[in-house]
Amino acid sequence: MRRTRRVVLAAGGAVVLLAALDAYVVVTVLIDIAESVDIPLNHLERATPIVTGFLLGYIAAMPLLGQLSDRYGRRPLIYACLAAFAIGSVLTALAADEVMVVAGRAVQGVAGGALLPITMALIGDLWDERERPVALGAVGAAQELGSALGPLYGGLLALIPSFTVAGVELGGWHAIFWINLPLAALAAVAVHFTVPARSALLSPTPGEPSGAPAASAVLPGGRIDGVGGALLALALALLVVGLYNPDPATAVLPPWGLPVIAAGVIVAAIFVWWEIRSPVRLLDLSGTRKGPLLATLAVSFLAGAALLVTMVFVQFTAQTLLGEDALGASLVLARFLAALAAGALAGGLLAGRLGDRVVAVAGMVLAAAGYWLMSRWPLDLAGAGLMVDLDLVVAGLGLGLVIAPVSAAVLRVSAAAQHGVASAAVVVARMMGMLIGIAAVSAWGFYRFQSLTAHLDTPLPFGVDQEVYRRRLAEYTEKVQAALHTEYTEMFLVTAVICLLGAAVALLMPRRGR
Repeated sequence: MRRTRRVVLAAGGAVVLLAALDAYVVVTVLIDIAESVDIPLNHLERATPIVTGFLLGYIAAMPLLGQLSDRYGRRPLIYACLAAFAIGSVLTALAADEVMVVAGRAVQGVAGGALLPITMALIGDLWDERERPVALGAVGAAQELGSALGPLYGGLLALIPSFTVAGVELGGWHAIFWINLPLAALAAVAVHFTVPARSALLSPTPGEPSGAPAASAVLPGGRIDGVGGALLALALALLVVGLYNPDPATAVLPPWGLPVIAAGVIVAAIFVWWEIRSPVRLLDLSGTRKGPLLATLAVSFLAGAALLVTMVFVQFTAQTLLGEDALGASLVLARFLAALAAGALAGGLLAGRLGDRVVAVAGMVLAAAGYWLMSRWPLDLAGAGLMVDLDLVVAGLGLGLVIAPVSAAVLRVSAAAQHGVASAAVVVARMMGMLIGIAAVSAWGFYRFQSLTAHLDTPLPFGVDQEVYRRRLAEYTEKVQAALHTEYTEMFLVTAVICLLGAAVALLMPRRGR
């Protein structure tokens, strides 16, 4: 039985890793995709829905489809999600405009977001309470591995030379999404031969009859919280739409920004009210101490915001100021990601000795110091030497230190039967931070860029001497580079403030494990 469960865990971890890779893979090739669908480099704000569309679908689907698997079974829902993931990949690969690429990424997000809670619920079915945390930790590691490897994975696949078959582009950034078709098919085959048709406990807990379903995996009456899921999705969608400004030349927010954001806040409040009173909840953590739980989830939210801002705008910095290609930019980001992984390992070791609160506060303060150093990067990044690498390492170590204490603290303040839900709540909070964080910070950054370049006129090679044109083009390019430098460094400074806020909130986390 143990061997069977290990095989199930490997299959579940593989599908979670596949979804996690695609959650982050697009940051490497975002500029390439933007150029392919005719988004100019001086209007990259139009490319942000490519990121936020995936995250919105991911978060909205995560809790609701996990509950649907309680009614219809884990294996059928995994099949459906893998099929939808493949369809979203095809839509993205074939995209000829920004609407189609955003739609494809949103479909991918919905499918990918459901795979994590379904896999966690499967673990709740097949593992008893004593062994469950280890299996949940393995799935969580697959999720974190996807965030670390996603940008590099995308950079490597983007190296495939461009080529067409029957008029369809298969190489370049398109290869990232075409390769999902055989990968999803292989994952479906693995699930078919490993995941039981009915998820019954293979090793029952003492006093529980063999083959009885895990109580934590069954909702009362088989109901699902469709209203809660719709409210959560609507609240997040309103906030993202309110923060998205397709023309940031004159203001940070679009004309509809404030009323739509206000509507999103109201819907979010209604969602909280509904979840408190509903007999069936998306993330049922009743009986858990609310103060430490909310503080810990808030730290995860703020760390997620800092994480995605880094992934996107370090890539932009490397490609626009250092002149790197997609792979080269992902290798620059790899300094941060390697430090993130090392910090996660160190955070787990230190939290056991010093306590979750101390390590989380220290991690957020260290991350804030790293982002402050990044905000002081010179315009001549190529001549900065090791300074860029060291600053990225400091920021990565700081955020990495937070990962284990946050997960451990949430598990500690929740009952053993709720560990799967609690683990999902940490991921949901971090992904929500990524979604709202990248939308808000990029709105400010793109407004700053437009305001800094509003007075510039693009030089044209008509009616002037070629030497004059080259001189004017060089001056124009230099001023655009300076504006980009100002935009990026100010965004890193904002991220430092986010991390300081995270350190303050982390003071409310539980002090030590029992």
